[in-house]
Amino acid sequence: VEELLGEPAYPDLKSLPEKPDIVDVFRAPKHVPDIVDDCIDLGIKVLWLQEGVVNVEAAEKARKHGITVVMDRCIYKEWISLRGGATP
Repeated sequence: VEELLGEPAYPDLKSLPEKPDIVDVFRAPKHVPDIVDDCIDLGIKVLWLQEGVVNVEAAEKARKHGITVVMDRCIYKEWISLRGGATP
């Protein structure tokens, strides 16, 4: 896939044209170690693993490399909570 909904798509983090502020993972937990390795290589500061995406060993490795990790949480639900439950 080179494009999705009119936006460019990339096969992996290393193919992105610029470094993201956060990596939000919607992949099976078995894929997280490779994503963590890419985050370490690229100097990513925040890794968010969505609900159901739990890989404790990979999260510990990321933290040891200075990456802030949020695991098994929905970024949208957290955003709504911070807004006092108000949706856009």
